[in-house]
Amino acid sequence: MEPCSCDTFVALPPATVDNRIIFGKNSDRLCDEVQEIVYFPAAVHDNPREHLQCTYIEIDQVPETYAVVLSRPAWLWGAEMGANEHGVCIGNEAVWGREEVCDEEALLGMDLVRLGLERADTAEKALNVIVDLLEKYGQGGNCSEGRMVFSYHNSFLIADRNEAWILETAGKYWAAEKVQEGVRNISNQLSITTKIDREHPDMRNYAKQKGWWDGKKEFDFAATYSYLDTAKMKISPGRYCEGYRLLNKHKGNITFETMMEILRDKPSGINMEGEFLTTASMVSILPQDSSLPCIHFFTGTPDPERSVFKPFIFVPNISQLLDTSSPTFGLEDPVKKKPRFQHKPDRRHPLYQKHQQALEVIDKKEEKAKTLLDNMRKLEKELFKEIESILQNKHLDGDKIVNLFPQCVKDEIRIYKSNISP
Repeated sequence: MEPCSCDTFVALPPATVDNRIIFGKNSDRLCDEVQEIVYFPAAVHDNPREHLQCTYIEIDQVPETYAVVLSRPAWLWGAEMGANEHGVCIGNEAVWGREEVCDEEALLGMDLVRLGLERADTAEKALNVIVDLLEKYGQGGNCSEGRMVFSYHNSFLIADRNEAWILETAGKYWAAEKVQEGVRNISNQLSITTKIDREHPDMRNYAKQKGWWDGKKEFDFAATYSYLDTAKMKISPGRYCEGYRLLNKHKGNITFETMMEILRDKPSGINMEGEFLTTASMVSILPQDSSLPCIHFFTGTPDPERSVFKPFIFVPNISQLLDTSSPTFGLEDPVKKKPRFQHKPDRRHPLYQKHQQALEVIDKKEEKAKTLLDNMRKLEKELFKEIESILQNKHLDGDKIVNLFPQCVKDEIRIYKSNISP
């Protein structure tokens, strides 16, 4: 299942610099899928009988939801990755194993990412939200915008300012591993072995009934619920192993820029090209000092090596992210109408459109390509300098921050326009 892929990473002190937790994720999806960056403010829901429409099904709403910023495939309700106002970050991965994948419409893993962010102010509470919803509603449904049914189970990496959790699922069964220091990554395979800190109460019994575990030898979640030889997991070829190697190579000196370089790495396959490619990327800085803001970088465009990481910081009255928001089609959207996916509308947002035009220049004109890429890196370096200044000086200019991400996008678009003109 290597072609459909994502990679999610976390690094915690002492593996990082300046007592920060660093989160990163590449979202690898079908090459023509558009990913948007959207913001939803916190909200109070007074009606106790209110329902919430997710991608396919309705679920019960909760009394209060937190502000979230999401990087999501533009056709669905949930998200591949994102963060909330309390510094919780979540990314998900497609995983397969012995337990059959359900094609029936339920909650997508991407819906669970958004629900965890909207409903939890710590990483462990987000884990609780996800496993409770999994038990109540199940996971399943088409995970791609098309008539080809493509379904999978999900694993999640959930982080906050203090710790991270790995949550891996097989149908309604799950195991979770707490990460309090060092580095950890997930890819498109189960990776929790014998260190299980929380689990579904019937997970072991179910495995025993299915004949996957004899009840005597030490319980290994990945080995039991999939077909992996977990003894070889960290040395076998593949992106999980490559991600583990790259994290460990920089252990002790990991910064947000290190994480971006890992996400941009093409030889490892982490920055994917082809029918499935890296359609968007995210890196977050989660300082353990609560007086400092969490900072979340998003590309909103494919191929992080040829994209700009732009910062977003939660403050009141944030400007809407118009240039990274895709068109909406209301009830006429082919995702909402049954039978679903009868046609594919144009979901490209303004940044995506200009970025695609710029990539055509990069591919065809060598001299212009160098100028364009140099200007993109220059903009990025200026942004990094500004962010470091905020973190070192503990000074946040609220009036400027409300427009920080939208202004960065406008500056990026300006670079593209100046290079794609004749």
